[in-house]
Amino acid sequence: MEISDKLLCLFSSRIEESGDRYVVEVPRREVETGSLDAGDTYRVALVAGDTDGGGSTADAEPSDQPQPPVETGEIRYVEIEDLGKQGDGIARVERGYVIIVPGGEVGERVKVEVSEVKSNFAVGEIIK
Repeated sequence: MEISDKLLCLFSSRIEESGDRYVVEVPRREVETGSLDAGDTYRVALVAGDTDGGGSTADAEPSDQPQPPVETGEIRYVEIEDLGKQGDGIARVERGYVIIVPGGEVGERVKVEVSEVKSNFAVGEIIK
């Protein structure tokens, strides 16, 4: 599946029935981090999720601490802004959250898959 360069966010959500319509809930963090604006119209693509009944991060209990704006396995397009002490690329996303990109070069725009998420940074592997 090809992912558009215009992708603003990626999250999991259930479709809920509400009267005579169905509703897909957008996680609050997607609006609060600036990816989306309430009241605007967006194109939505739906991809089948797992059917094991297991919970997702969207089902997690809310916390007072801001959650990382990325999830493990998420695909992002990022721009390498700097190099870290060990020579890894550094990209920043919402709220200045850092994604470390091994092999990234300053000024390069790359497609990464997030492989590890911590409270203050993530690691993303370059994919082509």
